[in-house]
Amino acid sequence: MTAMRNFTKLFFLAGLSVAAASCGDVATTGRSPVYLVIDKLEGVPGGATAGTPSGFLLSDVQSLVTKPDPCTTTSPCPTTYNDNGAVTFHLSQKDITSIVGPTSNNQVTITRYRVNYRRADGRNTPGVDVPYGFDGAFTLTVPVTTGASSSFELVRHAAKMESPLVQLITNDTVITTLAEITFYGQDVVGNEIQATGTIQVNFGNFADRN
Repeated sequence: MTAMRNFTKLFFLAGLSVAAASCGDVATTGRSPVYLVIDKLEGVPGGATAGTPSGFLLSDVQSLVTKPDPCTTTSPCPTTYNDNGAVTFHLSQKDITSIVGPTSNNQVTITRYRVNYRRADGRNTPGVDVPYGFDGAFTLTVPVTTGASSSFELVRHAAKMESPLVQLITNDTVITTLAEITFYGQDVVGNEIQATGTIQVNFGNFADRN
């Protein structure tokens, strides 16, 4: 009976340890005492005229430009533009029970980002089903008391000249992807921090904006 009670006690304590470890992983991911939170992630179509930011992006693989010379309405020039993204961040304190608020040591400087494209149907081979992912340079400091916003390159010029996007110039196919963007940075004392957001990007040879 004593052995059974000891086994039961050990089993109970082991269960508590697992539960505590699970909660701890969620609460203490990374050493920084703050989370980097993405408030808004939008796409901005490229082109001769500025596109309107939106919660999704229609990425035109080719635009027909009618000016300046020698481009005309009767002989437009095929042109490729990159597409940008717009992002807004804020910082959130991990320990919400602390009476001591974040300090200037907790502000975060984002230094780079990574874009990966994937499809809902699972066909995700870069250069065949989706554009190649890429890394981009990025410098933005997010203060502890206010948010911060910036733009970044979401779709490269080169991607529209490579498979599978270059084939879209001559057909009516639309490739729908989810672009996953991960931003990487550090707080002032060197703790690594990151945040990931997702936006829908549809690639096709869409009608040009006037």
